[in-house]
Amino acid sequence: MSFVNIWIHAVWGTKNRYPYLRRTVKKDLLDHIFENANQKGIYIRVANAMEDHVHVLLSLGATMSIATTLGLIKGESSYWINHQAILPNEFIWAKEYYAASVSGHEVKHVIHYINEQEKHHRRITFQEECKLFMEKYGNSIQG
Repeated sequence: MSFVNIWIHAVWGTKNRYPYLRRTVKKDLLDHIFENANQKGIYIRVANAMEDHVHVLLSLGATMSIATTLGLIKGESSYWINHQAILPNEFIWAKEYYAASVSGHEVKHVIHYINEQEKHHRRITFQEECKLFMEKYGNSIQG
């Protein structure tokens, strides 16, 4: 049996950063993302969303790549939102995403960071947050 312990903090936004994810949509979306991920063998430890983006802390399985995992989550969740007719307009995620590995001793810090998104974004925009991530973790390697 393979053992893999790889934590990933992933962030992705809505297309053109459109604020689709109002409170009621946000809760239903996050519930669905957890349920769908579980069905696909993707372990999400924590997730949270703002009106225009989502943060997740997930553990990669032995056979999963970041691109495959996020493609499954993003693709299925947009399909689900559109087929549930939750929004009056078509829902689309942006193509790009941010993903960084998280060491075991940083997992609690990242969980707290994700859970505190509402408070965090009173001080900083999503665009500023992305810029800080790239500066902190480096932007020399692009996927």
